[in-house]
Amino acid sequence: MSGFSVEVARAQFPSLSIKDEGKSRIYLDNPAGTQVPQRVIDRACQAMISQNANLGGAFITSRLAQELVDQTRIAAAQFYNAPSPSEIMFGANMTTMTLAMSRNLQKSLKISKDDEIVLSRMDHDANVAPWLHVASDTGATVKWLDFDPDTFEFADDALDKVLTERTKIVALGHASNCTGTINDVSAICRKARAAGAVTFVDAVQSAPHIPIDVQAIGCDFLVSSAYKWFGPHQGVMYGRRALLETLYSYNVRPALEYGPPAAFESGTAARETLAATLGAIEYIASHGEDQNHGVQVSRMRIVSGMNALQEHEMTLTRQLIGGLTSIKGVKVRGITSANAMHRRVPTVSITVEGKNPADLAEAFAKDNIFLWSGHNYALEPINRMNLMDKGGVLRIGLAHYNTVDEVETVLERLEGLA
Repeated sequence: MSGFSVEVARAQFPSLSIKDEGKSRIYLDNPAGTQVPQRVIDRACQAMISQNANLGGAFITSRLAQELVDQTRIAAAQFYNAPSPSEIMFGANMTTMTLAMSRNLQKSLKISKDDEIVLSRMDHDANVAPWLHVASDTGATVKWLDFDPDTFEFADDALDKVLTERTKIVALGHASNCTGTINDVSAICRKARAAGAVTFVDAVQSAPHIPIDVQAIGCDFLVSSAYKWFGPHQGVMYGRRALLETLYSYNVRPALEYGPPAAFESGTAARETLAATLGAIEYIASHGEDQNHGVQVSRMRIVSGMNALQEHEMTLTRQLIGGLTSIKGVKVRGITSANAMHRRVPTVSITVEGKNPADLAEAFAKDNIFLWSGHNYALEPINRMNLMDKGGVLRIGLAHYNTVDEVETVLERLEGLA
């Protein structure tokens, strides 16, 4: 693994040097969207200048645009460890792509009132509402994977209680954008597939922090948004090729003629966001090492780079949670054991006794510390913890470019507010 330097990493992000009225910005709003390195900006600019054309033309810009699409699809396949680039699809964002694929699956699987859909009480609404719409349209029964609000994890038999031969879809988040819990999606997908169900994994919160491996997970679909992992506003979806080839797609007729993955990509993909997504993957890979040093992006280098970032994040997470648990009146709504940090991402939601999360977020904003409050679209976990009428949570989201000093600043400020 390469020797990670937070100073070297921060120097690559232009936004991290911005000051407002002399105050440095402390970006802890990362679960809602990360900052981008210069490599991403440069890639986007290059695409808009020299690769700005539609596909299929004989002229140079069209050929260069096709090369960009192909290169980005290959890099994204390596990022997810997909068996083939033809299993990678691009769209506006995770939510838009999930809504579209839910329509395709509803029709293709012929979901009816006799069928069941399993959803998670820990998920962001982007992997809940689309399937609730399917259930509403078809009369299918929704069953829920429920987590323990004391441990913030699913019991080992949680899926066994709701999975039946009637289950058509199991939708689950890899990591929670509220509790930060990393779920054992591999075990769940294995059981779901054995029951004949299609599995759909939301990796929005896991992809910025841990290597994603769709083959090890064994899912049918997995999707994340690149703007959560240092890239542009774009969704990146993996779909198992054998399944894609059997699915109906709501799309224009010329796109359908190409088959997967083009048949599941609506409209013309923005060249600048494709290029920027490639730049984000290149940035992550730049922190890793590979036996073949001539390869800029490879699966090995991506994993090595992600592991380097994760090691720094783990240090910050231990510092943050250790400090939070020592402040009177503060309750961490997620895993806090030092021995269990590997079972969570550095997305840390808290409540403070007698304080409204929105008021706390506003107080932090005055110090140029960026935090989110409320439900953060995690309606199910917030309701499960009975926090909706209390204003939800205050969410502190770390990324690898955050520093020990920034975490200490937040803890000191919170202690004063609490």
